[in-house]
Amino acid sequence: MSWDWLYYLALVVLLFVGLFVNILGLPGLWLMVAAHAAYGWVTGWNAHVGWWSLVIVTVLALIAELVEFIAGAAGSKAAGGSKRGMAGAIIGGIVRGILGSPIFPIVGTILGAVAGAGLGAFLSEKMNGRTHGESMQFGIGAAKGRFWGIIGKSIFGIAMLLVSVITALPTGAAAPAPAPAPLLPATPPVTQPATLPTTAPSTMPATPVER
Repeated sequence: MSWDWLYYLALVVLLFVGLFVNILGLPGLWLMVAAHAAYGWVTGWNAHVGWWSLVIVTVLALIAELVEFIAGAAGSKAAGGSKRGMAGAIIGGIVRGILGSPIFPIVGTILGAVAGAGLGAFLSEKMNGRTHGESMQFGIGAAKGRFWGIIGKSIFGIAMLLVSVITALPTGAAAPAPAPAPLLPATPPVTQPATLPTTAPSTMPATPVER
């Protein structure tokens, strides 16, 4: 397995971790953006992941944060709670989301985060001197806002995951480098001998001259 595929496997794992952490109310989508950027950096931006895909993933994360903020603000405004109650909703959502994950992953995490947000907001308002009915009303509003915030943010998180997984897929294999030409043994140049071989003069037997 090549290094690009190992990096791709690590990217996929981090993307799912970020999507899961996002349900707890933590910045999981930004973990996904960081993982996408890190993968592009280690593999070479022109090889698999381009700058345009990083821009798309970042814009989706920003829209998701805006959606969550609007959903949470709408729930809090409808219930008329305080900042202390909102803080309790955030803390309660994180704690109950973590506790609900081992029981039934994903669904248990969502239900735990929603219930924890409502319970945390209720207790915070109760400690702040609100009546039981007022605290209950704000707890329900915080739970609704947390639910719609999770749903909206998770939709954008899934879109981010798909963009990252598809664009980062190392489908193109790098062309192998051409093999160097084999080195032929050098042959010594053919040189003419400095002196030509001499042949011994042939001697003919002397014949008597007839008179």
